[in-house]
Amino acid sequence: MDLTDIPDDAYGSDEPPPDLDGLESPDSLLKGGPIRERLLDVVVGLRTPTKVSTIAERADCDTETARDYLEWFDEMGMVHRHDGRPVRYERNDAYFRWRRIDHIRTEYAEQDIVDALAETIEQIEEYRTQFDAKHPDEVSLVEANQNLGMSTEAAWEALSEWETLERRAALLDAARRDDPISGSNPRHIDA
Repeated sequence: MDLTDIPDDAYGSDEPPPDLDGLESPDSLLKGGPIRERLLDVVVGLRTPTKVSTIAERADCDTETARDYLEWFDEMGMVHRHDGRPVRYERNDAYFRWRRIDHIRTEYAEQDIVDALAETIEQIEEYRTQFDAKHPDEVSLVEANQNLGMSTEAAWEALSEWETLERRAALLDAARRDDPISGSNPRHIDA
């Protein structure tokens, strides 16, 4: 019996087994779809300058098509182009941060942003008190384990959540105070 086979007694006699043949294969889910979307998925994951051929391979397209789209992404500001031999591209974090801020502005009412920011700051303050530090980078997992009686895993999870809250607060505050972006709601909150 193969590991993916379903035993005959897995389902009751009146319940039909699922139609596994009707499901899409993982390869088709990862490799299907328009080339632009596949390239965008790859670009979002680029953390270091990466060759065009590597990007094309990851997106399952030819190098020239990838090069054309990457030039377009560069003009839009989504990626940074690193000239040289070979030309390499990496994701422009500032662009994606701007997009998140603009999304917050357009999707949420001003008061909702302020309320979410207040709640986030409250949670951050709880972590600052718990760990007696201003930022999660100041906390040693070893010290949290020894001084607070936390397991290393529990301390790591708490510090990771704290770091996420810090990023969320920065995005919410930027959405609340930054100058309006074209197409966004121009109203501001004095909070």
